[in-house]
Amino acid sequence: MKKVFKKFNRPAVAIATFIAGMHALWALMVAIGVGQAYLDWIFPLHFIGTTFSVMSFSLLTALLLIIVAFIATYLAVLLFGVVWTLMMKKK
Repeated sequence: MKKVFKKFNRPAVAIATFIAGMHALWALMVAIGVGQAYLDWIFPLHFIGTTFSVMSFSLLTALLLIIVAFIATYLAVLLFGVVWTLMMKKK
C-alpha cells in the first residue's frame, strides 16, 4: 500500500489541485455575480432546462467547497491507484 501511495501521491496532488482550482473559479464567478448567467448559458448547451438558482456568496462556503473538492479528488485518485495496481498485478 505504501508503494501505491508513493507512486500516486504526486498525480493525486496535481489533479486535486486542478479540480480545486476549477471550484475556486466557480466560487469567484459567484462572488462577482456572473454565476447565474453562466448556468443560464451552459445548461441549455447540454439540453438541460435550468431550475437552479445561484445563492448569495459566502466565503466560508467557498472555502469548504474548495477544500472538499481537493480532498475528494485526492482520495479518488489514490483509490484509482489502488484499483489500477491490483488490476495490473501479474498472476
